[in-house]
Parts: sequence; structure tokens; C-alpha cells
Amino acid sequence: MKHRSNFPVIPVQEVPEYSTLESEPYRTMVMVVDDESVIADTLVEILNRSGYAAIAAYDAEGALETALVTPPELLITDVVLPEMNGIELAIAIRRIFPECKILLFSGQASTSGLLAMASREGHEFSLMNKPVHPRDLLARVTEIFKDKRERATVNSM
Repeated sequence: MKHRSNFPVIPVQEVPEYSTLESEPYRTMVMVVDDESVIADTLVEILNRSGYAAIAAYDAEGALETALVTPPELLITDVVLPEMNGIELAIAIRRIFPECKILLFSGQASTSGLLAMASREGHEFSLMNKPVHPRDLLARVTEIFKDKRERATVNSM
């Protein structure tokens, strides 16, 4: 079954490449989860082209199975997923991998209630609204790992 999306298409030539990441011998592992495979696969391609090691999953169960084999340092997940939502997935991933960073994204206004419920339970997550422009996504991911890169640079001196 093919998924159609109402999101704008960005030509791959317009996806910025961050050469500073390419010079690093280690590539940060990022897992992208979205039940719309075209979105997950596109974000993975953007991240891979930008120096990250990115993998896709298309539901929460598949993401959990994949994470046990390939632990992510960053989970980027849609909030609205079948069966287990992205917030529940984020909480489960954090329990297994406490250092994993979480970035949620959603195109639905109904996610604010889910975020508020998670916040009341002590879970704080960053949220981006769909559609996500590649530049905005890469800027956010770069910001998430900025402190880690700075610590690695200081430790290598």
C-alpha cells in the first residue's frame, strides 16, 4: 500500500551537507520512526548524507527490536504511530538507553495532550512540527549533539 503525503517535496540536491560531520571518524547513530515509510526513508537519507548513521523503522515494535541490535544515540519519531504512540516508544527507549536523545515530530495538533501527559509523568521531549524542512531538522540534530562534540574535542586534547 502506497502512502500519499501532503508534505512538500524537497529535491535531494537542496539537502545541505555538513562537511564538519564527515571529517569525524565516528558517525552518530540515529533511528527515525514513522509509519509513513516515504517520510522515514527520506529523513534517513538526509541524515546519512549529512554524516550521521541513520536507520529507519516503521512502527514502535520494529523500532524497539532494531534498537536492541543497533542502539540509537538519537530517536526521531512521529508521535502518531499505530498501536504504540511515539511518546510511549520514546519512554521505552529511554528506559533501555537512558543516554538516548529524543526528538518527536508530528503534524497533528492532538499531540499536545500526549506531550502534557508525558510531562506530568516527568518525561520532557523536544517536538518539531511536520512538515520538517531538511535544514531545520539538521539544525536541530546538530544542536542536540553540540555538547557531545565539544566534550569529545576537549577530551581528545
